[in-house]
Amino acid sequence: MKIKQQLQDTLIASRKLNMLDSDTVKDILIELAKQTRENKDFILQENKKDLDRMDSEDPKYDRLILTEERIEGIASDIENVAGLPNPIGRILKEENRPNGLKIKKVTVPFGVIGIIYEARPNVTFDVFALCFKSGNACVLKGGSDANFSNIATTSIIKKVLKQYDIDENIVTLLPTGREETNEMLTARGYIDLIIPRGSQGLIDFVRSNATIPVIETGTGVCHTYFDEFGDINKGKEIIFNAKTRRPAVCNTLECLIVHESRLSDLATLTAKLAEKNVIIHADAKSYDVIKDSYPSNLLQKATDDSYGKEYLSLDMTIKTVPSFDEALAHISQYGSKHSEAIISDNAENIEKFQKMVDASSVYANVSTAFTDGAQFGLGAEIGISTQKLHARGPMGLEELTSYKWIIEGDGQVRPV
Repeated sequence: MKIKQQLQDTLIASRKLNMLDSDTVKDILIELAKQTRENKDFILQENKKDLDRMDSEDPKYDRLILTEERIEGIASDIENVAGLPNPIGRILKEENRPNGLKIKKVTVPFGVIGIIYEARPNVTFDVFALCFKSGNACVLKGGSDANFSNIATTSIIKKVLKQYDIDENIVTLLPTGREETNEMLTARGYIDLIIPRGSQGLIDFVRSNATIPVIETGTGVCHTYFDEFGDINKGKEIIFNAKTRRPAVCNTLECLIVHESRLSDLATLTAKLAEKNVIIHADAKSYDVIKDSYPSNLLQKATDDSYGKEYLSLDMTIKTVPSFDEALAHISQYGSKHSEAIISDNAENIEKFQKMVDASSVYANVSTAFTDGAQFGLGAEIGISTQKLHARGPMGLEELTSYKWIIEGDGQVRPV
């Protein structure tokens, strides 16, 4: 089927979503969670076909792999979304004007949302659940790395929709070719919004070539600043969790910034990282401090290219700074406006950090690993926006709505 015809079918199907009642939407999502669990063997079977084609050392491998535990997490996220309040039809503002006009500002779906993503089969379920709950149809463009997984998960979604006599075209999985990508990015009149999820290269390509609005879900070059007032016990656990929990995801710690007065504590702060074979790229001052305590095969000297780098692996940079302002300057220069953290027991420094750091999520004494839609109470997420227009940070149901004005009167006309 021609791509334009698929997009046309999705557009037509999207118009019917506004007529579904909240209970039906909830029932469908609950059933989808059930079917996801019941079809886990099929999903894992198809996911293995994708895994067999990828080098297990590839940073994308961790994002691609599905397990029984991850499938259970996916199903739970779908149930979480199902239980959230309906974001459509909320009155944001209401006013009766002196001339008798009754004016309301009401939330509405975007219509059709396009998602381009790489090697993340869980995204298929997350996107559908959030789009469906918010009254949007979705056009999915997964990467070739996860093609078998995406086809399998989409087939389960369509099976549930058919069971409830819902137009299956409200979710469309496009082929993985470049031609389909170009058609998707220029599908004005068919797709209302594009959200890319993946590498900086993918995001840059979408931004440069799309002729329809784009919300960027940027890369995660996340820093944690351990200042002169940081608690060492909190610090070592936060650093370990932020770096090693899932090193290939975008909320992972990539650069530890340390106040030079705390260099004597650096061996303690980094000791646990060696248990997970984290490779540290240390600047000159930090290298001299830990060269005798951290395993030599896991310790390297940082270069200019070590900063501002999203490793997507068990690598981490250390930067020593002489002051709070130098830490802020480093984050400003090399951060990606995703997630930044400070470890400190100084309330003034914490407040200053929270006000001055420009990022979608700013933490104090917490691991950046929490930047996640489910962790923020959004049920799931469609992406983490690093821009400032419309949405910022984890994007859930509210971020997938726009609004329109409803005006009622009784024959009023505007004076000449």
